[in-house]
Amino acid sequence: MPLLNKLRTAAAGAPGGDPAPVTLTRLRLALTVFFALDGFIFAGWVVRIPAIKQQTGASAGDLGLALLGVSAGAVITMTLTGRLCRRLGSHPVTVACGALLALSIALPPLTHSAFTLGLVLLVFGAAYGGINVAMNSAAVDLVAALHRQVMPSFHAAFSLGGMIGAGLGGLVAAGLSPMTHLLTLTGIGLLVTAVAGPVLLRHPASVPGRGTHEASHETHHAPEKASAARAPQRLAGRTRALVTVFGLIALCTAYGEGALADWGALHLQADLGAHPGVAAAGYSLFALAMTAGRLSGTALLERLGQTRTLVAGGSTAAAGMLLGALAPTVWLALLGFAVTGLGLANLFPVAIDRAGALAGPTGVAAASTLGYGGMLLGPPAIGFLAEWFSLPAALTTVALLAAAAALIGYSVRHVSVRGGG
Repeated sequence: MPLLNKLRTAAAGAPGGDPAPVTLTRLRLALTVFFALDGFIFAGWVVRIPAIKQQTGASAGDLGLALLGVSAGAVITMTLTGRLCRRLGSHPVTVACGALLALSIALPPLTHSAFTLGLVLLVFGAAYGGINVAMNSAAVDLVAALHRQVMPSFHAAFSLGGMIGAGLGGLVAAGLSPMTHLLTLTGIGLLVTAVAGPVLLRHPASVPGRGTHEASHETHHAPEKASAARAPQRLAGRTRALVTVFGLIALCTAYGEGALADWGALHLQADLGAHPGVAAAGYSLFALAMTAGRLSGTALLERLGQTRTLVAGGSTAAAGMLLGALAPTVWLALLGFAVTGLGLANLFPVAIDRAGALAGPTGVAAASTLGYGGMLLGPPAIGFLAEWFSLPAALTTVALLAAAAALIGYSVRHVSVRGGG
């Protein structure tokens, strides 16, 4: 019996219907912890890349090839994880991938060549991709059960976890070896999984046939329920096309995140003459604005609906990035970065939520894979365009794709999925 039906039964059989809200609150807290853990561990790895590069003796080119292991592992696993969630349920898969992510973060310090680093990063990338699909699938079901647009809050937890992980990693980088640091992350990750995991395992999400998002909308959204029910292996043609559309919105958003992460500081320093410290703060400001935007995302979605949120967010990000790329002064560019972060904040969560509402874990996997592809595409695309034209001109492509996300969101405004606004 799907999770939502169980919760309804519990609520009907208890005085005042209290058990269901309590269970939903616990599930939401547990899922939030896993999102934060994902960001925390990934950021901890990122800040130790320079030390791992030195340890392995890899050249810049060799390191770039090794880092592709993360991407390859993630993209391959995302597709498979959707099927696993259909077969086993998203909650057990989330817990298993959380444990694997914690264990795999300890592997890079054990390597002494770029080749072996690439191999272990395949494992790390597989765990990272797997947990992202599984926990987003679980979040889609929980959003349906709660009847509230809380998906941005989960992604805000990821962003906060990443900021904490990067901040602590920077503080301990000088005093702790990569081995000690990343093994500590393993211990933290396994402890958090052991504490939060049982909450998910006690309340397994739905398995093939019907998802919780389907059960909660069987009266008003029968076409979407039927589409999701047909999706264990292959999506119907129209459903696949719509999932791809939402995946493109995720791609446009992730493209901007990847581009600003890798090129924002260089633009501020090389093109505008910013002090290195100020330049480094550029991405932090972007990330902080994105986190703030996601923390307020639920209120925004409840006020505007999903379609207007997509259109407003994409338009805001496009305007912000044009300012960030073309501003003549550092402070105007920093303002543009912050506005871009606010605009992009809720596009990815909404896109994943709508893909999941259409096709369950299969939809989440497909949209997440496209989104992750955007994060991979962004940095090298900006690099090539900067070489051919200039870095400011290249960064305007972030604005173009944000505007494209707004147009795509508006074009599917009549698609009837939960909270479509």
